[in-house]
Amino acid sequence: MRFIVNSADIPKRTQMDKIEELLFNDTIGKVVAFIIGALIIWSIGRFTQSKIFSKIKDTDNRYKAKKFASFLAWVTIIIYFSIVYSNKLGGLTIALGVAGAGIAFALQEVIASVAGWLAILFGGFYKTGDRVQLGGIKGDVIDVGVLRTTLMELGQWVDGDLYNGRIVRIANSFVFKEPVFNYSADFPFLWDEVKIPIRYGSDYHFTEELIKEVGIKITGDFVEEAKGSWQEMTDKYLIEQANINPAVSIMANDNWVEFTLRYIVDFKRRRMVKNEIFKEILRSIESSKGKAELASATFDLVSVPDLNVTVKK
Repeated sequence: MRFIVNSADIPKRTQMDKIEELLFNDTIGKVVAFIIGALIIWSIGRFTQSKIFSKIKDTDNRYKAKKFASFLAWVTIIIYFSIVYSNKLGGLTIALGVAGAGIAFALQEVIASVAGWLAILFGGFYKTGDRVQLGGIKGDVIDVGVLRTTLMELGQWVDGDLYNGRIVRIANSFVFKEPVFNYSADFPFLWDEVKIPIRYGSDYHFTEELIKEVGIKITGDFVEEAKGSWQEMTDKYLIEQANINPAVSIMANDNWVEFTLRYIVDFKRRRMVKNEIFKEILRSIESSKGKAELASATFDLVSVPDLNVTVKK
């Protein structure tokens, strides 16, 4: 028996039916759910950073809290994605397992940088605000990202510990490859020296006391602060006691007697303090009425021997 169906008897799909089918499509529904959920998670993270963590008074703790909130928001979004598409991810397990080795090899520097980031955060290599030297590049740490550390560079064509204006980004994996020099981690002070050439025949004892008094006058406040920090160092590490007070040593050379003032200074004020010490020493020497005189290089000119010249015609 044959049935003939008239096309006019088949109900046509209305525009509304198409819209309903589109709205209730499983793939589109999951995409929309993921986008909405991700926006909500990200908005909560931004709200937490701006309204809650921004009220933390300590700059270092506020910075770490904001970075942690941002990292946590991304992790939550990734977990939410895996939950939404959990029934779709099963088929990708084998493919991901095969590609895992290749991906790990191709992204080994990225993986090492992420591991370096974790080491920096929990290993105490450095933190934002520290002055460090990484691979010959010296600067202040202004940001520690997941992959790179950002420095405001010091030195290069600029003398002393002054910013030169360049911002340098260094891969975090560097901490596993080269030494990390930290100028301000546990002991935020540096020992520095100034050398003063004094002419032979000056009053050496008077000059030594003069230079030492200048050192005490300029760096006395740093000495008191540094004593407490050094005590914490000796409690934490196996390290001997050090002389924190200004000290003067003397060495004679061919042209003058060299006086060296060794002193301690805050790592951020090294250039400024050295300038103050030099100015004060020069003023003190000028007012010493000849007891101490600055020296300069001297050279003895040897006379030319007699020359006998014979001229043949």
